[in-house]
Amino acid sequence: MQAVKQWLDPLTSASDQADELSLLAEMASEEADEEAAAEVAEGVVKLEEAIEKLDFQFLLSGEDDGRGAVLEIHPGAGGTESQDWAQMLMRMYTRYFERSEWKFKTLDLQAGDEAGIKSVVLEVDSGFAFGYLKSESGVHRLVRISPFDSQSRRHTSFASVFVYPLVNDDVEVEIDQSDLRIDTYRAQGAGGQHVNKTDSAVRITHEPSGVVVQCQNERSQLRNRESAMTMLRAKLYMKIMEERQRERDAIEAEKMENAWGSQIRSYVLQPYTKVKDHRTDFETGNAVAVLDGDLGGFIDNFLRMSGKRSH
Repeated sequence: MQAVKQWLDPLTSASDQADELSLLAEMASEEADEEAAAEVAEGVVKLEEAIEKLDFQFLLSGEDDGRGAVLEIHPGAGGTESQDWAQMLMRMYTRYFERSEWKFKTLDLQAGDEAGIKSVVLEVDSGFAFGYLKSESGVHRLVRISPFDSQSRRHTSFASVFVYPLVNDDVEVEIDQSDLRIDTYRAQGAGGQHVNKTDSAVRITHEPSGVVVQCQNERSQLRNRESAMTMLRAKLYMKIMEERQRERDAIEAEKMENAWGSQIRSYVLQPYTKVKDHRTDFETGNAVAVLDGDLGGFIDNFLRMSGKRSH
């Protein structure tokens, strides 16, 4: 039912908007009302954007494309430099979520020792978020003059992004409680300061698969455990889907491994500015806008390229 609503609601809304604009245009013409005519012109632009977005959804035909998403970011080797880059990526994605008007929250955030972050897990509970964000899985490379280098030398940093479909109650992922090892510990803040004085942080290990998740963002151990279970379900579901995909072997040649060799995009801030996607060759010179969440061009090009390959 939810999948049907994701298509029906925007279609109904677009149809209603078109009817309203038609009536308003008729009135503006009969009464030579310039203000109404300007309102019609503005409404037509918004309607075109809505229809274009709906048309784009037809590219999202994968089994899980209509789902929300869980997005993880991990810095590569390089300490503070790469941890700062991971935080820049976190800001980039949260700005993109805000632009898209998606609901999101932080499931887990590990602060860096000096700056940046050691890891972050974000949950995006909005329709088609996984379909859009799946293109972001892989390694992201940054080239810049390091703000942490006293000699102002150019540095290259890496961070990996992993995206999983958000698994809700409509999908059954069997988790045997006896397969779980649940550890609690005291949450840590930046610089080693305690967030609170109780063992509220939770780490869950799914022993058969070796999948480990952790959460310390909430003050309540129960809430942290719930968030950790959400992450675990998403990761286990992704493993199930990957196993099915390997069995079908339908798109193995196109599959991108989430390994350090699979660099998908480069962000260059010095000596010039450019962001380039190595899979589609799409690029822009406005790196500042991209890092402020302007990812539409990259995601659009990747999905259209993938759509052509699948037909």
